[in-house]
Amino acid sequence: MAAEWRTVLTDVATRIRSRGPRAVPVTLGACAGILLLQLLQHLHGTHTWVERLGGVYAGLPWWQALLRTPVSVFLPDPSLPVWGLLLQVLVVFGIAETTVGPRRTLAVALLATLAGTGFARYSLWAGPHWPPGLPAHDLLVRDTGPSAAVVALGVHVALRYRAWWTVGTIVLAMVVEVVSLPNLAGYEHLAGVALVLALFTRQVASRGDHPAARHPR
Repeated sequence: MAAEWRTVLTDVATRIRSRGPRAVPVTLGACAGILLLQLLQHLHGTHTWVERLGGVYAGLPWWQALLRTPVSVFLPDPSLPVWGLLLQVLVVFGIAETTVGPRRTLAVALLATLAGTGFARYSLWAGPHWPPGLPAHDLLVRDTGPSAAVVALGVHVALRYRAWWTVGTIVLAMVVEVVSLPNLAGYEHLAGVALVLALFTRQVASRGDHPAARHPR
């Protein structure tokens, strides 16, 4: 696995050395947004507005969920420490942005988040008796944060570089998570990964791409 990522990290280092912070504007903006939203959601006067702008729930109408998704990606869980989340975003978003470009990074992040939201709605509709349904009380929580985007971006970059061991390790870890402890976040991570795998398979089938040969922008 280390050999697979040597090329990736070399490309990341080269781009950052050549452009500095300008190489990762999306990543830096995402980290700043997470810090700002974390602060605002803990202030009494702005908490309600944060909920209205980015609070996504499985029971929301689709159009509201879609409008709130761009903010929800960067709205952290208020009960969890934000520093670990910031580190994940800084590393994974930064690697993605310097290897596949800012537009694709944002697109994958948003699509993975929407895939997770779609799963939550399916599970709420299907109920716990239809696989992979979850109990209603597990689905009526606020469904925000960049974790699904982080996992999907990791798989996306690994696929672009043909880092098969990395892809397999991430997928296996997500499967083990939902099998050992079924939870909404785990299933949403799998939904994001499944979307990325489907898009990659379609791209390869339609264009015969060899992603390791170049870095699309």
